Amino acid sequence: MKDLFGDEIIQDVILRDKFIEPPFSILDTKQGAWQARKKAWVRKGIRSDIGRESSVIHMDTKAKKNNSTDYVSIFDPALCEVLYRWFVPDGGKILDPFAGGSVRGIVAHYLGYKYTGVDIRQEQIDSNREQAMQLLDIRNQPQWYVGDSAQVLDDFITENIYDFIFSCPPYGDLEVYSDMDGDISNKPYPKFIELYEKIIFKSCKLLKNNGMACFVVGEIRDKNGHMRGFVPDTVKAFEKCGMKFYNEAILLNPIASASMRAEGNMKSKKLVKVHQNILIFIKP
Repeated sequence: MKDLFGDEIIQDVILRDKFIEPPFSILDTKQGAWQARKKAWVRKGIRSDIGRESSVIHMDTKAKKNNSTDYVSIFDPALCEVLYRWFVPDGGKILDPFAGGSVRGIVAHYLGYKYTGVDIRQEQIDSNREQAMQLLDIRNQPQWYVGDSAQVLDDFITENIYDFIFSCPPYGDLEVYSDMDGDISNKPYPKFIELYEKIIFKSCKLLKNNGMACFVVGEIRDKNGHMRGFVPDTVKAFEKCGMKFYNEAILLNPIASASMRAEGNMKSKKLVKVHQNILIFIKP
């Protein structure tokens, strides 16, 4: 919307020139400017789904029964660009304890940051490295480590070395990535949270004082359809290790298939989820 003189549009243009996106607590990925940036990243050849389609199980009843692999969540490269520019110093070091696909690492190095990611699946890391070699200079490569973050992070002996922690963790068992022992996505929710908190604690030990951490998360339901409280559980996990809750934003996703799911969802009075939560913490 705009007033008679178009003042609001002018302000948005000024803010985008300075901050890429207006630094508001709602990030609307449906907007044309956002979609244009996302498409520009995709045209560079980034493919977050590579290395995941063979392993991810979509956890609705029918898909789980058929061991379906027809659903893989893709991280938005435009969101990486925005959050890196806002919260990471030039040339800063980024730690991602739930690395998953290649997007966060490749975008970081394309923009001049240094990224370290950990993922438990060898095939995922192999595909990330292959893609990075295709898109980035051989002297400017993200560092990906294979293994359980709860163990791998113990080998990062030096504390206070990262400027930013950035990740999109497993949403409980919504997507099961593997049946490996160290994969927290295949654990019952109480055990998942126990291991989740441990990894967050070890990550934050590696963060510089006054450094920031950002997790992109979404609420999830249990098998009875009740909300688990994953968003507040994430806040509690960071606060337990001394981090302070500093910013929160809502990431509005494209409607996509939400309209088709609405009628089915409302039979059990469930609203269709079309947003994620961006939770940002600071280390005193």
